[in-house]
Order: sequence, then C-alpha cells, then structure tokens
Amino acid sequence: MQVRVLSRTHLRFDDGTPVRAASAVARLGDGWLVAQDDATSAAWQRGGTVSRLRLLPPVEGLEEFSEAAGSKHLKPDLEAACGLEDGRVLLLGSGSTDARMRAVLVAVDGSTRVADLTPLYAAVQAALQLPAGVLNLEGACRRGGRLRWFHRGNPGADVPSSSVDVDLGALLAVFQGARAGAVGVASVRHYPLGELHGVGLAVTDAVALPDGRVLVSAAAEDTPNAVDDGPVVGAALAVLDDHRVLAVAELPEPHKVEGLAVHALTADGARLIAVVDADDASAASVRLELDVTW
Repeated sequence: MQVRVLSRTHLRFDDGTPVRAASAVARLGDGWLVAQDDATSAAWQRGGTVSRLRLLPPVEGLEEFSEAAGSKHLKPDLEAACGLEDGRVLLLGSGSTDARMRAVLVAVDGSTRVADLTPLYAAVQAALQLPAGVLNLEGACRRGGRLRWFHRGNPGADVPSSSVDVDLGALLAVFQGARAGAVGVASVRHYPLGELHGVGLAVTDAVALPDGRVLVSAAAEDTPNAVDDGPVVGAALAVLDDHRVLAVAELPEPHKVEGLAVHALTADGARLIAVVDADDASAASVRLELDVTW
C-alpha cells in the first residue's frame, strides 16, 4: 500500500478564524462536516464557504476550551464521525472523561439531536476490560447494522488499539428516548499496528471500504495517557480485515490525522479526505486530500 498527499489546505471559517482541533470528518449534504474536539460547534465546508454549525449548548458558559484557559476538562471531545445511509452524521465523544460521553446526530439540513451515552460507554469499557480513565474512542464506521467503534489505546502503556461492535439501530433509538444502557456491545478485536520511530501506532479514525475491509488512520504519539497530548513522531494508514492487519503505510509527513473519509474510489485504491489536529488552539486545522493505492 502507498499513500500520496495530493493537496493541503488550512481550514478557516468565513470570518477568518481558524477551525480548531479538527477531530473527525464526514460527508453532510453537499459538503463536509468537520468536528472540532475542543468546541461546541463544527465546521461545515460547502463549496467555497466554511460555516459554523452548533452541535451542543455552551458548557458552563463556554463555547471553546483549552488547557491554557484551564477549561480543557470541560470539552466535549467529539472524536468520531460516522455517515449513515440516510445522509445523517453521527458524532461520538471519546469517553475519556465524564464530560466526553455524549453523541450528536446531525441531519442533512444541519439540525441536531443530542444524547447522553454514559451507560453505553461504561459497557464498552467493561467489554474491553479497561480500567477507569483509559477509554479513548476515536473512530467509528458502519458495518451493516452495526457500528464498529475503535478504542485508540496506548501501545506505550501496553494498551492495544481495539474495537467493539455496537447495535447501530439500538444506538440511534437512544436519540428517540430509548435507554443507552440497553444498546448491545459485542465482538472485541485487537489490532497490533506496530510502531514508527520507536513509538507505537494507535488508531485515530476508521472508514469502511465496500469490500468489507476497514481503513484506519493511526498516529505514533508519545503520550502517557488518554487525555494529555504528546509529540507525534509519525502517522500511517492501515487496512484491517476483521481482526487482521493486512497492510500499514507511513504517511509522508507526521500529520496527526484525526478524521478520515472516503471521497471516491479508484481503480486501485481510494481518494480520501483527512483532517489534522495540530494540538494548538490558535492554529488552523489542515485538510488533506490523500491518494491511496493497495
């Protein structure tokens, strides 16, 4: 497998302010929805415009969050975006703290619904046999009637990247008032992705391929836990078939790709949209167009 960077664009809203901490991307209507993990709004890129789309109400009166401001613990940390068959987008929090256990369902017209999934996160943590404070769900994709939800893990702490399958219909029913604790969790898988430059690779997002395989982005980030950022020494894409890692290809630069979406399929691979979190609230997030050949 080979990866080429075709283009690189800095994302800014129409008023010139940067799109912060891009953490997920999915097609929405005639554009792309980009989540910001440290804000209550997303960026909706359509044509030549980038507009704000409110996802969540303010948290303690704040719309944006940062370590410098002492508010990082409040951020919603929406890390996974999954496009649904009817065009809606499901955004999911990482679950790494109590404040990060909500999900947002975005309709094609930009309207939203919010659900508290705290009992479901507890069930996922139990299925993965993780202690408190370790869960960090960063990617998700549809596999038939199930959502495959990826835990990033921390290879440096002997916590592998892994996934569970969640009943997607039952999950979506939570937005209509069903109990989050009733959503089924099954099929634990672990993924040995190897390392780059002495640091283990861990999953940061996932997209499903038409042939049943899954393509994931991964970062080699030297961090001690699921909350604190660390230096990213490399990044890669990997192809998974069920629990097997079929191929891993390093990105030409150590971009911390946090969001991944399929733009188009090609004869020997795919064109991808990727968004990069710079871990710097003042920096505009980068959108990459990638060409991947198998």
